[in-house]
Amino acid sequence: MGNYIVFDLEWNQGKKVKESNGKALPFEIIEIGAVRLDENRNRTGEFSRLIKPQVYKKMHKITEDLIHITMEDLQDGDDFVTVIRDFLAWCGDDPTFCTWGPLDLTELQRNMDFFGLDLLSDRPLPFYDVQKLFSIQYEDGKMRRSLEHATESLGMEKDSAFHRALSDADYTARIFCELDRKVFYNYSFDNYVTPKTKDQEVHIIFEHYAKYISREFKTKEELLSDPEVMGTKCYLCNRPIRRKVKWFSLNGKHFYSVSLCKEHGYMKAKVRVKKTEHDRYYAVKTLKFISEEDMTEMKKKSEKKKYKSKDED
Repeated sequence: MGNYIVFDLEWNQGKKVKESNGKALPFEIIEIGAVRLDENRNRTGEFSRLIKPQVYKKMHKITEDLIHITMEDLQDGDDFVTVIRDFLAWCGDDPTFCTWGPLDLTELQRNMDFFGLDLLSDRPLPFYDVQKLFSIQYEDGKMRRSLEHATESLGMEKDSAFHRALSDADYTARIFCELDRKVFYNYSFDNYVTPKTKDQEVHIIFEHYAKYISREFKTKEELLSDPEVMGTKCYLCNRPIRRKVKWFSLNGKHFYSVSLCKEHGYMKAKVRVKKTEHDRYYAVKTLKFISEEDMTEMKKKSEKKKYKSKDED
């Protein structure tokens, strides 16, 4: 097993999003900080670098107020490509990335793509969202707390300022080291790179639900007509099951249905339609067993949507 790499990024932005060769860069990374842990979660190193901006040469006021870095501070930094090559070499072979929330890994890969570096994977990349794992272990699994709140709730000493990359990575690493290994099963996927072929698709069963990340489709209509995307098999016994609530959508992006497995009960399906970086479409489908009361609520929502559609006609 490789190292755990707990990292944090700070980034800057402009008034308008800049593009190059058809690739947009809404946020330019200006600082990276990381803590490296071995398989037993013992610290084996730290990484901290400032990055000299190449795209946004003025500091956005919100960024400057939040992280207290000036453009003058960044002039001594190396360029992004140099820093990230050094960072990835420092990470070692087969690293497992850990971040506070789901954004940093996406923005790291977006910046790598923009500056012409090879991406971290050719498919969705598994990682640990420590913010989510903290919620699963200490709260309801749905609440998302700030890093500062989490450190306070665990009684940790706040010995460095928040909103600097290394200090935030350090706090995240401390929280990660407090987690029971049993919550590690609840890993996340960064979808900056989406599956291109069926063999790259993600099928995974967690403790309380199943997840499927589809390959790319040219159009939303093609995606919504695909048998695997819109099919509903029981993920425990793998049998086709009859729908009790047909597919419906409240916003055109999220689609819901409920089916009944005679052995395992009512299963709710949710399909989220998402756009790739290159204006194609893919789906993230989750399957979860629900109570009869929850099924009834879903049915009411479905019928309400039908009535609303009739009124609009």
